[in-house]
Amino acid sequence: MPVATMPPHRHVPGLSARPGGLRRVAQRLLVLVAAAAVGAGVLAVPAQAEPSVDEIEAQIDKQWEQLEPAVEQYNKVRSQLQVNRKKSADLQKKIEPLALQSELALTRVGDLASRYYMSGPSQDIGALLVSAKPDTLTEQLTVLDRLAAQERKEVAGVLAVRAKYDGEKQKLDALIATQTKQQNELAAKKKQIDAEIKKLEASLPKTTIKTAGCPTINGVASTAAQKAIKTACQQVGDPYVWGAVGPNAFDCSGLTQYAYKSAGIYLTHYTGAQWNEGKAVSRADARPGDLVFFYGDLRHVGLYLGNNLMVHAPRAGRPVTVASLTMPVAGFRRPG
Repeated sequence: MPVATMPPHRHVPGLSARPGGLRRVAQRLLVLVAAAAVGAGVLAVPAQAEPSVDEIEAQIDKQWEQLEPAVEQYNKVRSQLQVNRKKSADLQKKIEPLALQSELALTRVGDLASRYYMSGPSQDIGALLVSAKPDTLTEQLTVLDRLAAQERKEVAGVLAVRAKYDGEKQKLDALIATQTKQQNELAAKKKQIDAEIKKLEASLPKTTIKTAGCPTINGVASTAAQKAIKTACQQVGDPYVWGAVGPNAFDCSGLTQYAYKSAGIYLTHYTGAQWNEGKAVSRADARPGDLVFFYGDLRHVGLYLGNNLMVHAPRAGRPVTVASLTMPVAGFRRPG
């Protein structure tokens, strides 16, 4: 009976009979398959499309909706602050001669006290004006009752007037402190939003844009309005800078203030105040040179040119320009 024989073992080049060799070959095959898959795009992650210029501009506009009311509120507080600081300074000037009168009265009271040295209340009299405060006037008058009628009348008058002005100055100082705090808070808010706008603007492609001046204007316009329009149009292309009133940069109410200042008409650097500093006119009766305001909170203002056009300082990142009235119009005002 023949004996069965095993077929001879074939050696495949590159393969080892050992299990470890098989594992290494398998690993190399996996690497090759993965590389092929990547090359074919099987494992590729879809690239996220970069936002377009229009999309970035839309994001900036959205941010600006938050920023512009804060900027105009800042302008409001700052203009009020300037007025109240002047009031405080004027009041201080009025108080200074009262202080001199008090010193003179104190000298006369001292003379009186020396005459009453043996029998009068010299210490009370000497301290009368040193501790003069509005809330101690009643106590002071008690001491005044011990003085002669003429001295009592003179010193009481000085104390009353000084108490009045001290009280008014305390109110003003408190108001200025409050407004200074508001101004700092608004500036901090503006800085935060401005930083976000700067990030968005950094992604915009750099382009050179040549902007023509204002178009030919046909319509009725006063001499002051003509001067204001000419001045505003000369600023086309100048950058928007919040809080700026020229001559080389502007915010919206800063531009209208600058334009009318050249015509001898002063407007406050705040849209809310400018709204009340001119005569109300309807849209149908609006003329070139009128101020046109936008949104219910009057957050923006431009100089009307007629034909549904205006020259204005739009926002950060956009220079002074001529544009159509596309924003919600709140009304028109005629300065002068």
